Amino acid sequence: MKISELKQNKTIHRPTQNFDEFGHRIYQGFEYGFNFDTHSEEVYSVRFFAKIIDIIPVFLTFRFLFHQTVLLSIICAIPTVMILNSILEWRTGQTLGKKIFKLKVVDDFGNCPKIMKSLKRNFLSLINLFPSFYDIQDRAGVWGTGMHFNMQLNNKFCETYVIKDKIYFKIKTLLESKNVA
Repeated sequence: MKISELKQNKTIHRPTQNFDEFGHRIYQGFEYGFNFDTHSEEVYSVRFFAKIIDIIPVFLTFRFLFHQTVLLSIICAIPTVMILNSILEWRTGQTLGKKIFKLKVVDDFGNCPKIMKSLKRNFLSLINLFPSFYDIQDRAGVWGTGMHFNMQLNNKFCETYVIKDKIYFKIKTLLESKNVA
């Protein structure tokens, strides 16, 4: 069983046109199967700060230990962090920043990603820097262009998930119960 195949049943109560003897509306329950939601909106900003925490020690190492310029330190720190993060995600599922914010990287089976998948995921994280543009209209009717950074593109291509620790344990129990059944 895969995380992408997990379903979460939710019952939605919809009003009918009938009333009971006390005048209260009667609701009918419908049960729907939704895909298991592995992320929340707060994970996006937390992931950004986790990446900053991952880059800072490497940047400072290049800047002060190797006496590089600021620009060269940034340029050297980015690929170094990608390689280090790939190794850490492969071994533990977490980087330093993700450990602080209690996030975990897992593949579609709920395990830590393999080293090549983790390398691919980290190098594809650069495409998250390219925004998608869309048209918006404000209340006065004036049209403008909005910009959105999608923080999930690298995960979508690699079939990985960045999830909170508490959701990870919930997913593991669901996967184990589905595999036993």
